[in-house]
Amino acid sequence: MKKVCRELLDKLKAEKLVLDWREKQQAKAAVMQTIKLELRRLPPSYGKDLRTEKFARTYAHIYDDYFGAGRGTYQDATVQ
Repeated sequence: MKKVCRELLDKLKAEKLVLDWREKQQAKAAVMQTIKLELRRLPPSYGKDLRTEKFARTYAHIYDDYFGAGRGTYQDATVQ
């Protein structure tokens, strides 16, 4: 699960989280599609209901915390 999530976030940051992505329907759809495709890589033990829940939570987290163009909630966070 962690590996899939890390790779998903790297892909979103590199390709999909463009400036003002949350205001553009096409950009939001691209983010959603990328999340759906990447979550298909989860082990089979993650059934349809669980994948649906993970998709909703993942999209909500990305929407709330990643603004695009290198900006996000965790941008200024430092590791101690």
